[in-house]
Amino acid sequence: MRQSLLGMICLALLITFVACNAPPVPLDDIVVEKTFVPEQCDRAVKSGDFVRYHYNGMFPDGKKFDSSYDRGSTYNVYVGKRQLIEGMDKALLEMCVNERRLIKIPPALAYGKGGYGDIIPPDAILHFDVLLLDIWNPEDTVQIRTYHRPEKCDRTVQVSDFIRYHYNGTLLDGTLFDSSHTRMRTYDTYVGIGWLIAGMDQGLLGMCVGEKRIVTLPPFLGYGENGDGSDIPSQASLVFDVVLLDLHNPKDSITVEEQVVPDPCPRKSQVGDFMRYHYNGTLLDGTPFDSSYSRNHTYDTYIGKGYVIAGMDEGLLGLCIGQRRRIIIPPHLAYGEEGTGTKIPGSAVLVFDIHVIDFHNPSDTVQINSYFKPDNCNPVSKKGDFVKYHYNATLMDGTHIGSTHTYGKTYDVVLGVGQVVPGMELGLKDMCVGEKRTLIIPPHLGYGERGVDGEVPGSAVLVFDIEMIDMEEGLPEGYMFIWNGEVSPNLFNEMDKNKDNLVEPSEFSDYIARQVNEGKGRLAPGFDAHRIIENMFSNQDRNSDGKITPDEFKLKADETPSHDEL
Repeated sequence: MRQSLLGMICLALLITFVACNAPPVPLDDIVVEKTFVPEQCDRAVKSGDFVRYHYNGMFPDGKKFDSSYDRGSTYNVYVGKRQLIEGMDKALLEMCVNERRLIKIPPALAYGKGGYGDIIPPDAILHFDVLLLDIWNPEDTVQIRTYHRPEKCDRTVQVSDFIRYHYNGTLLDGTLFDSSHTRMRTYDTYVGIGWLIAGMDQGLLGMCVGEKRIVTLPPFLGYGENGDGSDIPSQASLVFDVVLLDLHNPKDSITVEEQVVPDPCPRKSQVGDFMRYHYNGTLLDGTPFDSSYSRNHTYDTYIGKGYVIAGMDEGLLGLCIGQRRRIIIPPHLAYGEEGTGTKIPGSAVLVFDIHVIDFHNPSDTVQINSYFKPDNCNPVSKKGDFVKYHYNATLMDGTHIGSTHTYGKTYDVVLGVGQVVPGMELGLKDMCVGEKRTLIIPPHLGYGERGVDGEVPGSAVLVFDIEMIDMEEGLPEGYMFIWNGEVSPNLFNEMDKNKDNLVEPSEFSDYIARQVNEGKGRLAPGFDAHRIIENMFSNQDRNSDGKITPDEFKLKADETPSHDEL
C-alpha cells in the first residue's frame, strides 16, 4: 500500500515537469488583454465603424516591427470591412475610446505562412498594444447632450440668428484643441447659414441663453479627411462644450418688459422730454457692465434726440414717473460690432433695468393745483407783497428734500424780487391766506442743471405742497416808503431838529422811524428797515457829503422816473 502511494506521487511530479517544460502551443484565435478600461464608456466599436487608434506592433519576444507613434499619426480605418488583418478586425470590436488592449493574433488571423515582406516572417504571432482614440460611423448625426438649461427660456437659437458663445473644443479622447476661454473672447457668428462647420451649425440650434451643452460631431460634419492642418487631425470626431451667452437676429427691435407701472399715470414721456432715471445694465447672460446706482447719480438726458443709443431712445418713450421697465436692446441698436472696447463686447445684446425718477419738457411751466381755498379768498397775493408760508418739498419720486415744519417757522419772502426760484414766484401769486396748493416746478424754473449740492439733484423736477399762512400788502412798484396821508409842507424843517438848515443821517432816520411808528408812513414789508432808510437818505444826499440840503431834498413825486427817493 505504501509503495503504491509513493509511485503515484512520483508519476504526478513527472507529469508536472513535462507540462512546465513543453513548447508553447500555437494560438488558434486572438487573445485580448484589457490593460486599461475607462470608467465611462459611452460607445463601443461595432462592425462598420470608423476608428482612429495608436499602436505598437511587436513579436512575442518584444521586438517591435511597427508603430503608429513613430509615424506621428493614428491609424485610421473601418472595422469589419476587411481593411485590417482578420485578427485585428475581431480584436477591436466592443472597444471604448481611451481603452487600451494588448492583442495577440495567431498567424492564421494575421499574415499566415506568407508573412509580410521583410517585416513579418511566415507563421508569425503578432502582439499589438492598442490605444483607441476615436469612433464614428457614416450613419452618425450630431449628438447633443444638454447638461444645464435655464428655468426661463424665452427664446432659442434659430437659423440666421447671431450668437455669442464660449466653448472648449476637444477630440473624442479628451485632447483639447481649442478654447474661446483661453482667448478671453467669445466666438461670435451667424448660425445656420454656413459660417460654421456643418455639425456646429446644427448643434447650436434650439439653445437658450445660459444653456450649456455638449455637441459631438462626426468628422464628415467637422473638418473631414484633411483636419484643420494643425490641431485637429484627419477624420477626427469633435466634442464642443458650449455655453451660450447672447442671441439676437438682425431683424430684432427692442424688447420691453414692464415691471412696475404706476396707477394713475398722468403723463407719459415723449420725444424731446428731459429724463432722470436710474439703471442697471447687464449683458444677456446677466454679466453687469454698468449701473447708475453705483455712482449714486441718475442718468440725465433728453430722449428721442440721439443723446443715447438708438434702442434706449426708443425704450424710454411712453414711460410714467416711477415706472420700472426692462429694455432689451440688440447690438445694431446699441454699440454694434465694436462694442465699447471695455465692458461691452462687440455684437452684445444689452439689458437695462430702468427706474424713471422724473422727466420734464423745456416748454413746461409750473403746474398749480389749488386743493383748498377758504370761502373768503381775498385779498390775493401780488408782486411786492410780503408772504409767509409753509411748505413740504419732495422730488417727483417722493424723495423728501425739505420742510418748514421741521424748523417750526414759516418761509417769508417778498414776491417779485427774486428771493425764491422763479417757479415758486409763479406758484405763490394770486394766492390767499389759508389757501393750499401743490406746485410742480420744472428745473428751468427751479434749481436748474446744477441743483443744490447735497440737497437737490441737477435737473430735478420739484414738488412743493404749500400753505399761505400770512400776507402783508406790499408798496406800489418802485416805492420802498409811502405816506399814509397828506405830506407835511414843512417836511424838511421837521426833519432838521437842530435847525442848522441841514438834515443829518440820524435826524433823517429818527424822523422816518417816528412816522412809521405813528402810522403816518409805511416801509416796504419784508426788507431791513434800517437799510431802506439808509438808501432813502443816500438818494436825497445828491453830492454824497453825508448831509441833505434844502436844494437836494425832493419828494418822489417831484423826481424823474430814474430816481427812487421819498
